[in-house]
Amino acid sequence: MSRSFQLSFRQVTAIVALATCVLVANATDAARSRRSARRTNRSNATNCCRSGQPAPPLFDGRTLDNWTTIAGQPVTTGWEVVDGVIHLNKEQGRAGHIISKHEYGDFELTFDWKIAEGGNSGLKYRVRKYGNKTLGCEYQIYDDEKASNLPPRGSTGSLYALYEPNESKQLNPAGEFNSTRIVVCGNWIEHWLNGKRILTAIVGSPEWDERVAASKFSNEIEFGENRYGKIMLTDHGSEVWYRNIQLRPLN
Repeated sequence: MSRSFQLSFRQVTAIVALATCVLVANATDAARSRRSARRTNRSNATNCCRSGQPAPPLFDGRTLDNWTTIAGQPVTTGWEVVDGVIHLNKEQGRAGHIISKHEYGDFELTFDWKIAEGGNSGLKYRVRKYGNKTLGCEYQIYDDEKASNLPPRGSTGSLYALYEPNESKQLNPAGEFNSTRIVVCGNWIEHWLNGKRILTAIVGSPEWDERVAASKFSNEIEFGENRYGKIMLTDHGSEVWYRNIQLRPLN
């Protein structure tokens, strides 16, 4: 009886040990796969940037032909182009976000923008699908002056929910144009506002991982780590204007 029990115990121990080895091996393989995917993404982006092919235009200054709705349909409601300015006209109600037809790798993006009083908007880049959600890194656009209890990581110029702007930030009030520059090169991100660099971030760094884990994006696997993606203009219910939009690929 005792011998039978001993054999059974050994068998259970062996099974537990085997299961542990399998779990560890699977976790290791998964980690290797994630690292391999990251290397592939970086390689693809690098090859794209070095190909010498011009980036498709983001905005032609006259139409929204290079943009679609999130559902991939032509933009027909709310968003309009007036005298070379992209304008979200709220008289027609909620129009929804619009997204570029093309994906972009490393780039420098410059534009001027203004927001209505009390407004909230933003421009997203490296946008892609995360399950059934379309997400990306966001240059936050906000009327900071009218906001109450606005967290720094949600203020104008922030990398929304992840990085706050520094003390160099100088923001013109709602109704006046501000100038923005966004630099995306490999893992490196810069946000500029009115000629001042207000934020830097290194995608995939320990600090990045910590900030993502503490944010609303904690459940999105490898959030922001893709090396190419689309550009999005968001509709958060506020009137907003964009002009002088220029995207320059970084080769």
